[in-house]
Amino acid sequence: MKDDRVYIEYIIDCIDRIDEYTQNDQFVFMNSTMVQDAVIRNLQTLSESTQKLSDKLKAEHPEINWKAISGFRNILVHNYLGLDLLQIWVVIENRLPQLRGNLEKLL
Repeated sequence: MKDDRVYIEYIIDCIDRIDEYTQNDQFVFMNSTMVQDAVIRNLQTLSESTQKLSDKLKAEHPEINWKAISGFRNILVHNYLGLDLLQIWVVIENRLPQLRGNLEKLL
């Protein structure tokens, strides 16, 4: 669990940075390429970090859709020219708060 804890804390930090960068405001996100770049980078490393978590932890917490997070990482990394900023905002607004809450329970 020690290594898992490090990654869980890192993922939560990424979510917090995304909130800070966007100010929880879609307009801020949509109108700044610098904010978009920072957010996308944090989403990439956040999702990559979930792949470093132990299989045991992931099996014990099926309420978190680990496979979807991994798939999202692949989209961010490999489809960078085709990213849909509105879809990314939907993830930020609707998925990250729930993920953060679930991860806080694991600490």
